[in-house]
Amino acid sequence: MKKLSLIVLVGLLASCSTLKIPGAKEPTDAEINDQAAKAYLEVKSKSKISTNKEWNDLVQRVAKRIAAASGENFQWETVLIDSPEVNAWCMPGGKMAVYTGIMPVLKTEAALAAVMGHEVAHATLRHGKQRYARAMTGNFIGMALGGAAIAGGQFFCKTTTCKAVSTLGGVAAGFAVTFFDRKFSRGDESAADKEGQMYMARAGYDPSEAPRLWDRMSASHGGKAPPEFMSTHPSDDTRKAGLNSWMLDAHTAYQQAPHHYGLGENIK
Repeated sequence: MKKLSLIVLVGLLASCSTLKIPGAKEPTDAEINDQAAKAYLEVKSKSKISTNKEWNDLVQRVAKRIAAASGENFQWETVLIDSPEVNAWCMPGGKMAVYTGIMPVLKTEAALAAVMGHEVAHATLRHGKQRYARAMTGNFIGMALGGAAIAGGQFFCKTTTCKAVSTLGGVAAGFAVTFFDRKFSRGDESAADKEGQMYMARAGYDPSEAPRLWDRMSASHGGKAPPEFMSTHPSDDTRKAGLNSWMLDAHTAYQQAPHHYGLGENIK
């Protein structure tokens, strides 16, 4: 039987979202972390790493504090990528990246802690692992992601970082495409907001800066975000409301933190 062309295969990926993969099983933490580490190496090799010493020092300092506050024994690593994208992420297992495009929007060290706390929470809550497991065990896309078809990842992988790793072979490439091109659910985003706010508070940063960050994020895109019902992400206003509703517990954690950095340094 002839092999399906890549374009036909991509069409199947879009239409067969409920086709089960016989014998597929959910990966263990060790397996998913190993795949993430390989994809992370590829991202770093194909990205422009920032040489801004002040920002690098700031990112490394905040990353170390947030990682400690999370209580997870991951193989933590963080890189600052020189790119205009207003973005940051944390892979399963603690492999993180912050993009220089987000730094001017943040304004304060505490806002960076809020962002990194949120991204780390996705990893500690195993959201990336769960998302990948759903792709591998619950639908047809896993069959392609685990094999040679990944060479054509650019056809169905929309993010810049995802395209950068589309030539990585085998299972690690499957992880990369799934991680970067499949969005977290609204529930996952809210859970990461809540847990991440606690992480920044335990790390010694004023949790009141978290909802203020979303005012700046909203201003950065000119209020042109899509309506909430059309997005997998909660709206900026919804995120602010959630962060404010959890503020009492976050402030309690902040008061109990061994160090108090407040808003930290201003980001210039």
